[in-house]
Amino acid sequence: MTTFRRLRRVLAPNATLFDGMSADTPKTAFELAMERLRQKDREVGVEERPLTDEQKASIAEVRRFYQAKVAEREILHRDALAKARSREEVEKLDGALRHDLERLTGDRDRKIDEIKKRPPTEH
Repeated sequence: MTTFRRLRRVLAPNATLFDGMSADTPKTAFELAMERLRQKDREVGVEERPLTDEQKASIAEVRRFYQAKVAEREILHRDALAKARSREEVEKLDGALRHDLERLTGDRDRKIDEIKKRPPTEH
């Protein structure tokens, strides 16, 4: 049994460990990293603004659109691979697919960033 588990057994459930963390809910590495990133953003002056329902819907629509585009491109790629006659042709098709997927991902991310930067509309 690790020292942490022994210590946890000894302490009461509501007792706190290091820096006020409760014995039942220690922070994960992810949570600690996110806290550090939020702190850096505050220091730089980045404003954290929650997304509106309209922005969330627009982002979901963009993701669905590009997910469909990627699926379509992958189907076309599989069809082209079935017709390929040489290794060089397969490599060329794979490169084209990789290029198209990178372009689609970039376009999707750019549109999502634009949506996030839009000021919320007033109703």
